[in-house]
Amino acid sequence: MKLYIIRHGETEWNVKRRFQGRSDIPLNDEGRRLAHITAEALKSVPFTKIYTSPLKRAYETAMIIKGEREIPVIVEPRIIEIGFGEYEGLCCGKDNYNIPDPEFMNFFDKPEAYKPPNGAEGIEELKARTADFLQEIVYNKNMESDTILVSTHGAALRGILSNINKLGIEDFWRGGVHKNCAVTLADVRDGRAVIIEEGKTYY
Repeated sequence: MKLYIIRHGETEWNVKRRFQGRSDIPLNDEGRRLAHITAEALKSVPFTKIYTSPLKRAYETAMIIKGEREIPVIVEPRIIEIGFGEYEGLCCGKDNYNIPDPEFMNFFDKPEAYKPPNGAEGIEELKARTADFLQEIVYNKNMESDTILVSTHGAALRGILSNINKLGIEDFWRGGVHKNCAVTLADVRDGRAVIIEEGKTYY
C-alpha cells in the first residue's frame, strides 16, 4: 500500500495567520491554483481511494486531486483538524497577535505543556484519533495493494506522521508544519508504514 498524505490548499485564514481548527474555511483562489498544480503532478498516480477531512478546504483539495478518476471518496472525521475552541479565528501573526493566554504558543513551542482553551481538543486526543484511523488502514489486508490519498490539515497531518514515526508528544512538531498542498508519501508493508518522502511541493 502507498499513502499520499496532503495538507489542504491555502485559505484566507492561512494568509492572515488565523487559527482555523474546526472552522469551515474554504480554499482561496491561490489555494485552488496550488491544488491544481499538485493534481497535475500527481495525475499518473493510480489512486484507488481517497480519505478526506469533512472540512471544505480539505475536501475541495481532495476533489481537485481526484480529477476525473472514478474512485471512492470517503469523508473521515478522524482526520479533521484539531479544534481550538474559543480561540478559533484569533491571530498568531506578529502584527495582529490577539491570543489572551500567554502560554498558548506552547502548542507549537512546547506541546507537552500545551493546555487547550475552552472547547478545544488536546494534542493527545488528536494523536489518538489519527492513530485509530491509521491502524484501521495499515492492518486492512484487503487494502494491501491500494494507493490512497489522505487529504487533511497541518496539525492532523502531524498527528498521523508522529504516529507513523512513533514520536512522543514533545516531538510532535518535528519536521514542522507542512506548506499548503505539500505531499508526504508513505509505504505500508505488513502493517507497518514508513515515510519515503515528506512535505514535497510541486509549485
